[in-house]
Amino acid sequence: MAFFEAVRLALQMIWAQKMKSAFALIGVFIGVTFLIAVVSVVEGMNRYMTERFAGTVLGINTFRLRRFPDFEVGNVTAETWRSWIRRPWITYEDAEAVVAGITVPVLTAWESEGSADVEHRGRRITGVRIIGATERYFDIKSYVIEQGRAFSAQEARTGQPVAVLGRELADSLFPGLDPIGREIRIRDFPYRVIGVVERQGNLFGFSLDKFVVAPALSPVKRFVAPPGTIDALVVKASSQAEMREAMMQAEAIMRSRRGLRPTEENNFTLEGAEAVLEFWERINRILLAALPGLVSISLVVGGIVIMNIMLMSVAERTREIGIRKSLGARRRDIMRQFLVESSTLATIGAALGVGAGLAGAAAVAAATPLPASVAPWSIAVGVLLGAGVGVAAGVYPASRASKLDPVEAIRHET
Repeated sequence: MAFFEAVRLALQMIWAQKMKSAFALIGVFIGVTFLIAVVSVVEGMNRYMTERFAGTVLGINTFRLRRFPDFEVGNVTAETWRSWIRRPWITYEDAEAVVAGITVPVLTAWESEGSADVEHRGRRITGVRIIGATERYFDIKSYVIEQGRAFSAQEARTGQPVAVLGRELADSLFPGLDPIGREIRIRDFPYRVIGVVERQGNLFGFSLDKFVVAPALSPVKRFVAPPGTIDALVVKASSQAEMREAMMQAEAIMRSRRGLRPTEENNFTLEGAEAVLEFWERINRILLAALPGLVSISLVVGGIVIMNIMLMSVAERTREIGIRKSLGARRRDIMRQFLVESSTLATIGAALGVGAGLAGAAAVAAATPLPASVAPWSIAVGVLLGAGVGVAAGVYPASRASKLDPVEAIRHET
């Protein structure tokens, strides 16, 4: 029997027994759906973490000198937290000493952050991120000034009350108006708007455009950090190698300034994107390691169901098999017919599972902050797994059908 003829007969039989076929493909359908959906979300998260999270929040080739970590990727005990709270703050003098001592070419900026209401002529926006920074902050963050300009080094040094707004905040405070040159009030301190940053979008559903950047020495210094201190010194190098060299130099300078002995741990943190990305890689490996087991359960169940359905089919078609064998059909023809039928059934379930998995991944991406990115290899694996389960599940029923005695089979009463 030609292969395509066997497929045609298999499709006819599947169509004739719709209910049985539907039950038979459920296991494969669920397994492949789960495979495609999970792999798509994991792949999307991989891209999101490396391209969006690391690049936007932490920065590429960037590290921060901080009092304690801003992004902690493990369990923090109460004792650890208390030890962090007891650490000294990063002072202006610390930041200046580190900047002066780093010998590799880097960009540096002070950064302190708080939250406050921002107001313009009775229009109040609550929960705005207030960032006190120096002039290089915009270059380090790769912010594009869409309107106006960033503040200058002179304005940063003298603490001028000027502000650069995120796009969402500017649109909310000045709907239909040009914000440049207008006055806003941050905790009742007046600031003149000199620039608006190009829209950044959102991260895990949180807006990246609801912020104000003002000079670190301007009046915002009164509530973004204790007097004479900053949250972080941000350092950006042009390569990973130069960043690591700068980190080592910064660590040596801070340990020297704080008089730490060689056996004593740092009482400050040098934070980069690597720790967060390494943590995500561990989670990613766990997910991908657990995925085959979870998918296998559904596929094994699906294979058992297909085998049972095919055994029932053999029992129902015993007389047909006997007639075919009496007319010259060989054992391999009977084997091929039932193997093609079971593999076709499983492949249809896998194909439907691929479609459902892609739809599920798209729904997750549309309804939640979680991204999804379809991995072409997962589609191929899903279809091949489905076909493989069908072949494996059909071997025993096909073998049983091929071994039937034609005389006894023809006498069989259905």
